[in-house]
Amino acid sequence: MNLSELCIRRPVMTILLTAALVLSGLAAYRQLPTAALPRVDFPVVSVTATLPGASPETMAASVASPLEREFSTIAGIDTITSNSTLGNTSITIQFVLERDIDAAAADVQAAIARTQRRLPAEMTTPPSYRKVNPADQPILFLSLNSPTLPLAQLNDIAETLIQPKVATLPGVAQVQIYGSQKYAVRVQVNPNALALRGIGIDELQKALAAANANTPVGTLTGQQQQLVIAANPQLPDAASFRQLIVAYRNSAPVRLGDVAQVLDSVENDRTASWLNGTRSIMLAIQRQPDANTVEVVDRVRELVPVFQTQLPAAAAIQVVNDRSESIRQAVEDVQFTLGLTIVLVVMVIFLFLRRLSATLIPALAVPISLIATAGGMHLLGFSVDNISLMALTLAVGLVVDDAIVMMENIVRYVEEGMKPFEAAIKGAREIGFTILSITLSLVAVFIPILLMGGVVGRLFHEFALVVTMSIGASAFVSLTLTPMMCSRFLTHNHDQKEGWFGRILEGGFSALLNGYARTLRWTLRHRPLMGLVMIGTVIGTAMLYQAIPKGFFPTEDIGQIQVTTEARADIAFPSMAERQQQVAAIMKANPAVVDVISSVGVGGSTGNQGRMFITLKPRDERPSATEVIQQLRRQVNGIPGMAVYMQPVQNLRIGGRSSKSLYQYTIQGLDLDELYQWSGRLEQTLRGIPILQDVTSDLQLNNRRPMSTSTARRRRPWASASIRCAPPSTGLSASGRSRPSTPPATTIRC
Repeated sequence: MNLSELCIRRPVMTILLTAALVLSGLAAYRQLPTAALPRVDFPVVSVTATLPGASPETMAASVASPLEREFSTIAGIDTITSNSTLGNTSITIQFVLERDIDAAAADVQAAIARTQRRLPAEMTTPPSYRKVNPADQPILFLSLNSPTLPLAQLNDIAETLIQPKVATLPGVAQVQIYGSQKYAVRVQVNPNALALRGIGIDELQKALAAANANTPVGTLTGQQQQLVIAANPQLPDAASFRQLIVAYRNSAPVRLGDVAQVLDSVENDRTASWLNGTRSIMLAIQRQPDANTVEVVDRVRELVPVFQTQLPAAAAIQVVNDRSESIRQAVEDVQFTLGLTIVLVVMVIFLFLRRLSATLIPALAVPISLIATAGGMHLLGFSVDNISLMALTLAVGLVVDDAIVMMENIVRYVEEGMKPFEAAIKGAREIGFTILSITLSLVAVFIPILLMGGVVGRLFHEFALVVTMSIGASAFVSLTLTPMMCSRFLTHNHDQKEGWFGRILEGGFSALLNGYARTLRWTLRHRPLMGLVMIGTVIGTAMLYQAIPKGFFPTEDIGQIQVTTEARADIAFPSMAERQQQVAAIMKANPAVVDVISSVGVGGSTGNQGRMFITLKPRDERPSATEVIQQLRRQVNGIPGMAVYMQPVQNLRIGGRSSKSLYQYTIQGLDLDELYQWSGRLEQTLRGIPILQDVTSDLQLNNRRPMSTSTARRRRPWASASIRCAPPSTGLSASGRSRPSTPPATTIRC
């Protein structure tokens, strides 16, 4: 007795088995996370080191190089990329796909500890690391603003209340504060007043440090009790600092207010952020490379009402630039397509069979197979994303075939006069091996996809497995439930006549068959001509394949645009902020734009660069993101002294190096001066190519000395600089990057 016969003779067992598959599949589907794509992110660890006042060359030679030499000994590294600016170095370590990010972070931490003694003694703050890809855009922004409260108070709320709680959520890599306005007292020393009183700047600095110290004082111990002496000599504001005695001259005290202007200010007055033109404190939330975007956003949104209750009445917190919204919309669209596909398949079956009972038997195989596949997806740790849903949509047309083949063979014996029960047993016995053969042949088609490596293989691995599981579930249903239902529900009445609907369909099928027969006879009579048509088709296909545009992955439109602004290297902060606001105002005025987040002097950028994050209206209310970018590019070209680089935000981001454009090219050389010279020549040459736009370099030489330099390495610590550019309207979603094995280099972007 085979499986099909057992299920035919035991209908209750078959129904219970099918119900178990359906219930477990439905329960598993409810627990599947929602995502845009399968988890294909490279494990990336970002290391940051600061040495205030050090030049980019000093940072690269004294800080970046020792760290990179130690990092290069870690196993599983794909590329090491570093960028050095004035007083700051950021190193991005990208590991191979198979590397566990937690283990990689532990190795990086150990390497930093080993390098600590080789770093400059003036570096009082050790390098820090985070499990975050700096090239990836924030998944969510939280905006803090108030019409009455000072920004310093809002910044204190962000640092002490919001940032620590959000940073501890699972999947959150880091929470950056854009436009930080941390309170500080600013002392502007008058050199003439110091010289007149014979006071040195070092003496003034020591007096300030001693007066504002916060150290333990001691304890008072008695026979019965011990008391801790509490003293807080810290000065709270500028008025208190003005009365500070810094020295004595001619038996008279010299106060700080006599030799300097003391102001209530902020720690860094060269950074600012705006939301739609309103000065705000922005918190940018970035996820870990292996985290689910939707789950992280949901966790953050659950905390927002809690934060709102703890804020002062005059302050407001707002969620902006939510990347999970586009993911949810895309998944809903694909789910609708999946449902529509199932309906169309059932309609086609009904048009051919023209009987409700006969249509129901193969139609049930579709939802049952797909629901059972959801259970397998849960066991394998998959998610409901565009790739898995695309696989299920494709599988709809495959899972119904086995049931149709099984039922057709059983119906053949019923039409010959056998009872449905005997026909089901005989037909299932004959067709069982055929269904297994069909299943194995379909699964074999996806074996090459299962064996693919790299990012593409990781991306479509889930696709191949989902289709394979659905085909396997279909074969199981066709061997169990389908023959059992045929034995109970199939009927055949030889005296029953076709209705008017059946006669119309039968006439259409006959006409289609006759038309095919006529064209086949004509084709057989003109064999030489058809041979020439076949050869022409093959040649035309080859030519079209060569002519069609090619790319790694289609550019997505998730309704968000990232913008990088750049002015001359020696521009002052007020002038940069003014130009940044002009660009933001133009972009906010565009009818396709909803929100504009604008920042200057944040994210480790130099003082002549700014960043913007633009949220667009829903897709049906605006043109494509590429068209919006072209519109905005024409509108902002009129701002003098300001270069604006725009590109759509992508869910799939490959590489750990942030870029102003879609493509990156890296130049290398042993001589740094020669490298600078040839990078400028290449940049000018690329600017002359009409199909490229937004050509720029990360090397800035406009202020007598380079404000930044970068290195891109594959296992070896060599320097690099980048040139970037972009095509007029299309581009890859991933940043291309050379993987050098030779010395200093420049990266050009386009």
